[in-house]
Amino acid sequence: MTVPMVHRRRSLGQENRCQSCRHRSLCLPLALELEEVEQFDTIIRRRLTLRRGEWLYRQGSPFTSVYAVRSGSLKQVANEGGSDELLTHYYLPSELVGLDGIDEVIYPSSVIALEATTVCEIPFDRLEFLSERLPVLRAHLYRIMSKEMRKDLRVIRMLAHKTADQRLATFFIGLSERFRQLGYSPYRFRLSMTRAEIGNYLGMAVETVSRVMGRFQQQDLVAVHGREIHILDMHTLVELGGESGRR
Repeated sequence: MTVPMVHRRRSLGQENRCQSCRHRSLCLPLALELEEVEQFDTIIRRRLTLRRGEWLYRQGSPFTSVYAVRSGSLKQVANEGGSDELLTHYYLPSELVGLDGIDEVIYPSSVIALEATTVCEIPFDRLEFLSERLPVLRAHLYRIMSKEMRKDLRVIRMLAHKTADQRLATFFIGLSERFRQLGYSPYRFRLSMTRAEIGNYLGMAVETVSRVMGRFQQQDLVAVHGREIHILDMHTLVELGGESGRR
């Protein structure tokens, strides 16, 4: 059963402007002047709130906009030839969603809220026009796209070469780093994905995810309470995941 796509538009009051967003320094280039930030704010069409399970957009729908996550989290799923859905990405605050549709006339995948989530819709034609006028913004977009390409490459390498334990360790390390960049604790965080969704993303059965999590707890690497994760031994977890060169 799918959930109908019913978005609620938030008022564009002062509290919802880019200047007041706590993630502005991650979403926008630091070098933008106040006037340039205000220009960016004017191209945002609307700010949407989604409940868990609501669709931001569906695979095959016309590509028109990219979205900046303001709060909450989203998952990206693709369906190829009627097969089961494959979870390919998950997005946290300050991250841009929909970049993979730039060279298409449609979105190549669907994006769904993992929890209560707020996003800023940015029509791509307006973003493209403004980035031509603001070279620092254009360079920032290039860096974001390059980062996404590196992330895709890391996932491919992980699925091709790493064991189940290494995959889950890498997953926790990646989440830890992303929460650190957001200004949150890199050692304690809440999973918005279920174990089944984590398994889908990591190419593992849900039973394997649960078994590896149990092993990590026995080894005092992490403590797990429902969806709450507490990393107890970051050094060993990094070594296990083979991610020491990234930190």
